[in-house]
Amino acid sequence: MAESPLAGLDWRRIAYNVLASRALDDAEEATNRNRASVPKDHVVLYQFSARGHDVAQCILGALITGRHDAAGAYYRNRPLLLSLGLSLEDAHGSPLGRAGGFSDGRDIGVVCNLPNRDGPIVLPMSGDVGSQYTPTAGWAQAITYHRDTLKQGEWKGSIGVALGGDASVATNGFWAALTMATTLKLPMLFYIEDNDLGISVKGEMQTPGGNIAKNLASFTNLLVRDGDGTDPHQSATLLTEAVQHVRGGAGPALVRLTLPRLSSHSGPDNQKGYRTDAEIAADAERDPLPRLRKYLVPRTLSAAEWSALEAEVARDVERAIAGARKRAVPDPAKIGQHVYATEGASAREAFGGLSRREREALGGTATPAEGGELLRFAEAVRRTLRHELAVNPKVVVFGEDVGKKGGVHLVTEGLQKQFGADRVFDTSLSEEGIIGRASGLAISGLMPVAEIQFRKYADPATEQLNNTGTMRWRTANRFAAPMVVRMPGGFGKDVGDPWHSLSDEVRFAHAYGWQVVMPSNAADAVGLLRAAMRSPNPTVFFEHRSLLMTGDGSARYPGDDYVLPLGVARILRAGDAATLVTWGAMVHRCAEAVEAFGERVELIDLRTIAPWDRAAVLASVEKTGRCLIVHEDNLTAGFGAEIAGVVADEAFWHLDAPVRRLAPRDIPMPYHPVLLDAVLPGVDTIRSELETLLSL
Repeated sequence: MAESPLAGLDWRRIAYNVLASRALDDAEEATNRNRASVPKDHVVLYQFSARGHDVAQCILGALITGRHDAAGAYYRNRPLLLSLGLSLEDAHGSPLGRAGGFSDGRDIGVVCNLPNRDGPIVLPMSGDVGSQYTPTAGWAQAITYHRDTLKQGEWKGSIGVALGGDASVATNGFWAALTMATTLKLPMLFYIEDNDLGISVKGEMQTPGGNIAKNLASFTNLLVRDGDGTDPHQSATLLTEAVQHVRGGAGPALVRLTLPRLSSHSGPDNQKGYRTDAEIAADAERDPLPRLRKYLVPRTLSAAEWSALEAEVARDVERAIAGARKRAVPDPAKIGQHVYATEGASAREAFGGLSRREREALGGTATPAEGGELLRFAEAVRRTLRHELAVNPKVVVFGEDVGKKGGVHLVTEGLQKQFGADRVFDTSLSEEGIIGRASGLAISGLMPVAEIQFRKYADPATEQLNNTGTMRWRTANRFAAPMVVRMPGGFGKDVGDPWHSLSDEVRFAHAYGWQVVMPSNAADAVGLLRAAMRSPNPTVFFEHRSLLMTGDGSARYPGDDYVLPLGVARILRAGDAATLVTWGAMVHRCAEAVEAFGERVELIDLRTIAPWDRAAVLASVEKTGRCLIVHEDNLTAGFGAEIAGVVADEAFWHLDAPVRRLAPRDIPMPYHPVLLDAVLPGVDTIRSELETLLSL
């Protein structure tokens, strides 16, 4: 005798969402097949169907019910979003690229998100495979922090659910998140939809033997379940068990369900060349929708009720498609909005980060306190972190070795002992995991301060850094993930090398949505770090190794309330014949070099390069008529090229000589001190360049 439908689930609602998803897929595919005979604006340019994945997804969606539950989804997860409250009109309007919806036409229509202040959310998806896992793990860790450290009882029993296909289990993000979830016993469910296809590549090329559940069966701290996603009873049973396991605090779980992909990978893909007709037909025989009907009729719904439900869905979907097509196209005049937060009491706040009220309550002043003790750069950063941890319980500091050891540069030394391992903690060795984790923590309302040990080590986190920076823009201000990423780099004291001494700040200067801070001294480090920790935008805080390792940059502590505005340069020395623009550790070499020129050279410490103080530089060049830019990054396409371009464009008629740049040749930083000195701009070289410039 067939099983009775599992109790505790709203099976009519599940069936409605499955039928609605299937109807939307049918309509979009039909329109795309007949694109020559339909209006051009009815065609979905990036069309992805969920046919075959829909039944199990809608069952899972019925189990994600907590106020602080969150799902990290991927491009074939529209059935899940419908289950969590996505309107049918948005479900079609966003793929059409119409105004409103997930992104106001800015992102692919299946790259979804779903904010909700009082119920489950869908974290902002990304277009790269596997990038959903570590932010979901970060959300799961945020659950434990809100619940246990902040004592917010409404977070108890909440879960993070990451959905992915079988190909995604080969990605860095999957393994980084799995390590995080199992080592920390996080309330996280991994749901793997295995259709044995990564576009065209079979599952055994993604994981040995083609079964990730089997391979993880002996993983510590992980409940693993494996089943048939076309069987609604088995799917519901396994998913219910896993969700209850995670909600009960027993640690993470992974459920792998096998199911067919009853469509091409995407609209343009015809499957020819990698699937035979027999394989496609065999998958069609496994369609879970007829099995769902057989499972529910007549025990839960009568045949007449099922037919009525189909008619209801057809009417609703037809109405939704018509409404979506009537929506306006996005306004091109607004395309530049939301790269950064819009401040002001009337501006809408995105989901994520400290609220405007919380940030304003922290206060601050741009006037330094008098009589502060002389501090080296590293101690100034440590003292700022210590104070912000003390006054803001939502601050968390983490990274590789930042806890017990206190960081490889000892900047966080003693902070874990003072504030506890829940607030200052070590991470596994995965930069992807560090930044992805920070994203989930930030979206939950915390202020993460993540450390990447050295600039070069940030490269594996490129996807997460990009996704964090573009989040506000591509969700049209629905979501944001303000954070601070502390990133040491640059040459060290009498030493360099290609791995620890990379500067390369220009890469972040054109990373959308990021602020980039490069202080040259301890006082500025205090004010700029505090500003970054209270900003609604994500910030790369560059700590130069030379300043961390020497007394260069030592300054009086400006006080616990000192906050500097970002994007405001400092004129260190006034002059009337040439402008010298620099930042970071080069400030100290430039300061020594200009002493020989009296009041002829005006020295500007840029302090931040995103945003950068164009007005200060242009005003100085208009006064002096000459400009030299000195930096540590490569000469070709370094940030000095941007400054030179702006000066040439906007101050050309004030120039008495060509704009000059002084920077290392386009080679990595060498190890031996003699070689290092040959590459880096030194005091004598800077002085010589100024002499040449002033002679023109």
